[in-house]
Amino acid sequence: MSSIVRVDGRATDQLREITIERGWSSHAEGSALISFGGTKVLCTASFTNGVPRWLTGKGKGWVTAEYSMLPRATNSRNDRESVKGRIGGRTHEISRLIGRALRAVVDTKALGENTIVIDCDVLQADGGTRTAAITGAYVALADAIEWGREKKFIGKNSTPLRDSVSAVSVGIIDGEPMLDLAYVEDVRAETDMNIVVTGRGLFVEVQGTAEGAPFDKRELDALLELGVAGCADLKDRQLAALAG
Repeated sequence: MSSIVRVDGRATDQLREITIERGWSSHAEGSALISFGGTKVLCTASFTNGVPRWLTGKGKGWVTAEYSMLPRATNSRNDRESVKGRIGGRTHEISRLIGRALRAVVDTKALGENTIVIDCDVLQADGGTRTAAITGAYVALADAIEWGREKKFIGKNSTPLRDSVSAVSVGIIDGEPMLDLAYVEDVRAETDMNIVVTGRGLFVEVQGTAEGAPFDKRELDALLELGVAGCADLKDRQLAALAG
Protein backbone atom coordinates (compact mmCIF):
# COMPACT_ATOMS: atom_id res chain seq x y z
CA MET A 1 0.00 0.00 0.00
CA SER A 2 1.25 3.48 -0.84
CA SER A 3 2.02 5.98 1.94
CA ILE A 4 0.19 8.69 -0.02
CA VAL A 5 -2.76 10.19 1.84
CA ARG A 6 -5.60 11.54 -0.29
CA VAL A 7 -7.50 14.81 0.09
CA ASP A 8 -10.14 13.13 2.27
CA GLY A 9 -7.57 11.27 4.38
CA ARG A 10 -8.03 7.84 2.76
CA ALA A 11 -5.30 5.45 1.73
CA THR A 12 -4.98 4.80 -2.00
CA ASP A 13 -6.62 1.36 -1.66
CA GLN A 14 -9.46 2.47 0.64
CA LEU A 15 -13.13 2.87 -0.25
CA ARG A 16 -15.06 5.93 0.82
CA GLU A 17 -17.55 5.50 3.66
CA ILE A 18 -20.19 3.13 2.26
CA THR A 19 -23.73 2.83 3.61
CA ILE A 20 -26.58 0.74 2.22
CA GLU A 21 -30.05 1.49 3.59
CA ARG A 22 -32.11 -1.46 2.46
CA GLY A 23 -35.89 -1.12 2.07
CA TRP A 24 -35.74 2.68 1.87
CA SER A 25 -38.91 2.88 -0.24
CA SER A 26 -42.15 1.60 1.28
CA HIS A 27 -43.73 1.23 -2.17
CA ALA A 28 -41.17 -0.62 -4.29
CA GLU A 29 -40.80 -4.40 -4.18
CA GLY A 30 -37.10 -3.88 -3.53
CA SER A 31 -35.10 -0.75 -2.74
CA ALA A 32 -31.81 0.54 -1.37
CA LEU A 33 -30.39 3.98 -0.71
CA ILE A 34 -26.64 3.64 -1.21
CA SER A 35 -23.93 6.16 -0.37
CA PHE A 36 -20.36 6.16 -1.62
CA GLY A 37 -19.09 9.11 0.40
CA GLY A 38 -20.96 12.15 -0.92
CA THR A 39 -22.54 10.20 -3.79
CA LYS A 40 -26.04 9.04 -2.92
CA VAL A 41 -28.21 6.92 -5.23
CA LEU A 42 -31.72 5.63 -4.62
CA CYS A 43 -32.26 2.25 -6.30
CA THR A 44 -35.80 0.87 -6.56
CA ALA A 45 -36.87 -2.44 -8.09
CA SER A 46 -40.37 -2.84 -9.54
CA PHE A 47 -41.67 -6.38 -10.05
CA THR A 48 -44.25 -7.18 -12.74
CA ASN A 49 -45.74 -10.60 -13.42
CA GLY A 50 -45.30 -10.83 -17.18
CA VAL A 51 -42.67 -9.98 -19.78
CA PRO A 52 -42.34 -7.76 -22.85
CA ARG A 53 -44.20 -9.06 -25.91
CA TRP A 54 -41.00 -10.24 -27.58
CA LEU A 55 -40.36 -12.61 -24.64
CA THR A 56 -43.89 -13.92 -24.16
CA GLY A 57 -44.10 -17.73 -24.14
CA LYS A 58 -40.33 -18.29 -23.99
CA GLY A 59 -40.26 -19.17 -20.32
CA LYS A 60 -37.75 -16.45 -19.50
CA GLY A 61 -37.88 -13.30 -17.44
CA TRP A 62 -36.35 -9.88 -18.04
CA VAL A 63 -34.30 -7.46 -15.94
CA THR A 64 -33.61 -3.93 -17.12
CA ALA A 65 -32.58 -0.60 -15.61
CA GLU A 66 -33.02 3.15 -15.96
CA TYR A 67 -30.64 5.78 -14.60
CA SER A 68 -31.17 9.47 -14.01
CA MET A 69 -29.84 12.40 -12.00
CA LEU A 70 -31.93 14.90 -10.08
CA PRO A 71 -31.57 18.47 -11.39
CA ARG A 72 -29.54 19.58 -8.37
CA ALA A 73 -27.49 16.43 -7.82
CA THR A 74 -24.40 18.43 -8.83
CA ASN A 75 -22.96 21.88 -8.03
CA SER A 76 -25.20 23.59 -10.55
CA ARG A 77 -28.74 22.78 -11.65
CA ASN A 78 -29.27 20.75 -14.81
CA ASP A 79 -32.58 20.69 -16.66
CA ARG A 80 -34.58 17.48 -16.42
CA GLU A 81 -34.14 15.38 -19.53
CA SER A 82 -37.92 14.90 -19.66
CA VAL A 83 -38.29 18.67 -20.01
CA LYS A 84 -35.62 18.79 -22.71
CA GLY A 85 -37.63 16.20 -24.62
CA ARG A 86 -34.77 13.75 -25.10
CA ILE A 87 -32.64 11.38 -23.06
CA GLY A 88 -28.93 12.17 -23.18
CA GLY A 89 -26.32 9.77 -24.49
CA ARG A 90 -24.63 9.44 -21.08
CA THR A 91 -27.94 8.49 -19.46
CA HIS A 92 -28.62 5.82 -22.11
CA GLU A 93 -25.09 4.44 -21.76
CA ILE A 94 -25.24 4.16 -17.96
CA SER A 95 -28.75 2.67 -18.01
CA ARG A 96 -27.55 -0.05 -20.38
CA LEU A 97 -24.46 -0.67 -18.24
CA ILE A 98 -26.55 -1.22 -15.09
CA GLY A 99 -28.90 -3.55 -16.94
CA ARG A 100 -26.01 -5.61 -18.36
CA ALA A 101 -24.37 -5.85 -14.96
CA LEU A 102 -27.52 -7.19 -13.31
CA ARG A 103 -28.41 -9.61 -16.11
CA ALA A 104 -24.91 -11.09 -15.85
CA VAL A 105 -25.88 -12.65 -12.51
CA VAL A 106 -29.54 -13.50 -13.26
CA ASP A 107 -30.82 -16.86 -14.50
CA THR A 108 -33.75 -15.61 -16.58
CA LYS A 109 -35.29 -19.08 -16.84
CA ALA A 110 -35.35 -19.42 -13.06
CA LEU A 111 -36.88 -15.93 -12.87
CA GLY A 112 -39.83 -17.16 -14.91
CA GLU A 113 -41.95 -14.87 -17.09
CA ASN A 114 -41.54 -11.91 -14.78
CA THR A 115 -40.02 -8.48 -15.33
CA ILE A 116 -37.98 -6.45 -12.86
CA VAL A 117 -37.20 -2.81 -13.68
CA ILE A 118 -34.52 -1.09 -11.60
CA ASP A 119 -34.62 2.70 -11.34
CA CYS A 120 -31.39 4.33 -10.18
CA ASP A 121 -31.87 7.99 -9.28
CA VAL A 122 -28.82 10.01 -8.28
CA LEU A 123 -29.79 12.29 -5.40
CA GLN A 124 -26.29 13.70 -4.95
CA ALA A 125 -23.23 13.23 -7.14
CA ASP A 126 -19.62 13.22 -5.97
CA GLY A 127 -18.03 10.81 -8.44
CA GLY A 128 -18.76 7.14 -9.08
CA THR A 129 -22.51 7.45 -9.59
CA ARG A 130 -22.71 4.53 -12.04
CA THR A 131 -20.71 2.22 -9.79
CA ALA A 132 -22.79 3.13 -6.75
CA ALA A 133 -25.93 2.55 -8.82
CA ILE A 134 -24.86 -0.97 -9.82
CA THR A 135 -23.88 -1.87 -6.26
CA GLY A 136 -27.16 -0.61 -4.79
CA ALA A 137 -29.26 -2.01 -7.63
CA TYR A 138 -28.15 -5.55 -6.79
CA VAL A 139 -29.55 -5.21 -3.26
CA ALA A 140 -32.86 -3.86 -4.58
CA LEU A 141 -33.00 -6.65 -7.18
CA ALA A 142 -32.41 -9.37 -4.57
CA ASP A 143 -35.29 -8.10 -2.45
CA ALA A 144 -37.62 -7.80 -5.45
CA ILE A 145 -36.88 -11.43 -6.35
CA GLU A 146 -37.73 -12.55 -2.82
CA TRP A 147 -40.96 -10.54 -3.00
CA GLY A 148 -41.84 -12.41 -6.19
CA ARG A 149 -41.09 -15.70 -4.47
CA GLU A 150 -43.36 -14.83 -1.52
CA LYS A 151 -46.17 -13.97 -3.95
CA LYS A 152 -45.59 -17.31 -5.75
CA PHE A 153 -44.63 -15.69 -9.04
CA ILE A 154 -41.23 -17.39 -8.67
CA GLY A 155 -40.82 -21.04 -7.71
CA LYS A 156 -40.02 -21.78 -4.07
CA ASN A 157 -36.82 -23.63 -4.98
CA SER A 158 -35.83 -21.51 -7.98
CA THR A 159 -32.53 -19.65 -7.85
CA PRO A 160 -32.77 -16.61 -10.16
CA LEU A 161 -29.64 -15.02 -8.70
CA ARG A 162 -26.52 -16.96 -9.69
CA ASP A 163 -24.12 -14.54 -8.00
CA SER A 164 -23.83 -11.03 -6.67
CA VAL A 165 -22.44 -8.07 -8.62
CA SER A 166 -20.87 -4.76 -7.61
CA ALA A 167 -18.80 -2.01 -9.20
CA VAL A 168 -16.19 0.55 -8.26
CA SER A 169 -14.12 3.26 -9.91
CA VAL A 170 -10.33 3.30 -10.00
CA GLY A 171 -7.85 5.69 -11.53
CA ILE A 172 -4.30 6.96 -11.72
CA ILE A 173 -3.60 10.34 -10.14
CA ASP A 174 -0.09 11.80 -10.12
CA GLY A 175 1.16 8.39 -11.22
CA GLU A 176 -0.50 6.56 -8.32
CA PRO A 177 -3.32 3.98 -8.74
CA MET A 178 -6.28 4.83 -6.48
CA LEU A 179 -9.57 3.18 -5.53
CA ASP A 180 -13.05 4.75 -5.53
CA LEU A 181 -12.48 8.24 -6.89
CA ALA A 182 -14.37 11.21 -5.51
CA TYR A 183 -15.21 13.98 -7.98
CA VAL A 184 -12.17 16.15 -7.13
CA GLU A 185 -9.97 13.15 -7.94
CA ASP A 186 -11.92 11.99 -10.97
CA VAL A 187 -11.57 15.33 -12.79
CA ARG A 188 -7.77 15.26 -12.55
CA ALA A 189 -7.18 11.56 -13.09
CA GLU A 190 -4.68 10.62 -15.79
CA THR A 191 -6.53 7.32 -16.20
CA ASP A 192 -10.16 6.74 -15.26
CA MET A 193 -11.72 3.27 -15.06
CA ASN A 194 -14.96 1.63 -13.90
CA ILE A 195 -14.84 -2.05 -12.99
CA VAL A 196 -17.87 -4.35 -12.63
CA VAL A 197 -17.16 -7.65 -10.85
CA THR A 198 -19.27 -10.61 -9.70
CA GLY A 199 -19.10 -12.00 -6.18
CA ARG A 200 -16.85 -14.80 -7.48
CA GLY A 201 -14.39 -12.22 -8.77
CA LEU A 202 -15.26 -12.48 -12.47
CA PHE A 203 -15.30 -9.37 -14.65
CA VAL A 204 -18.57 -8.24 -16.19
CA GLU A 205 -17.25 -5.01 -17.67
CA VAL A 206 -14.13 -2.84 -17.60
CA GLN A 207 -14.44 0.72 -18.87
CA GLY A 208 -11.06 2.42 -18.97
CA THR A 209 -9.80 5.59 -20.62
CA ALA A 210 -6.48 7.41 -20.65
CA GLU A 211 -7.60 10.95 -19.88
CA GLY A 212 -4.01 12.24 -19.88
CA ALA A 213 -1.03 10.04 -20.61
CA PRO A 214 -1.56 6.48 -21.93
CA PHE A 215 -1.18 3.72 -19.34
CA ASP A 216 0.90 0.55 -19.55
CA LYS A 217 0.08 -3.06 -18.64
CA ARG A 218 1.66 -2.74 -15.21
CA GLU A 219 -0.64 0.17 -14.39
CA LEU A 220 -3.63 -1.65 -15.85
CA ASP A 221 -2.91 -4.71 -13.70
CA ALA A 222 -2.61 -2.51 -10.60
CA LEU A 223 -5.97 -0.87 -11.33
CA LEU A 224 -7.67 -4.21 -11.91
CA GLU A 225 -6.27 -5.57 -8.62
CA LEU A 226 -7.56 -2.50 -6.78
CA GLY A 227 -10.98 -2.86 -8.41
CA VAL A 228 -11.32 -6.57 -7.65
CA ALA A 229 -10.36 -6.01 -4.00
CA GLY A 230 -12.77 -3.08 -3.73
CA CYS A 231 -15.62 -5.11 -5.19
CA ALA A 232 -14.89 -7.98 -2.78
CA ASP A 233 -15.35 -5.49 0.06
CA LEU A 234 -18.57 -4.20 -1.52
CA LYS A 235 -19.89 -7.75 -1.87
CA ASP A 236 -19.51 -8.26 1.87
CA ARG A 237 -21.39 -5.02 2.50
CA GLN A 238 -24.19 -6.06 0.14
CA LEU A 239 -24.56 -9.43 1.86
CA ALA A 240 -24.53 -7.78 5.28
CA ALA A 241 -27.29 -5.39 4.17
CA LEU A 242 -29.39 -8.27 2.82
CA ALA A 243 -28.89 -10.26 6.00
CA GLY A 244 -30.02 -7.36 8.18
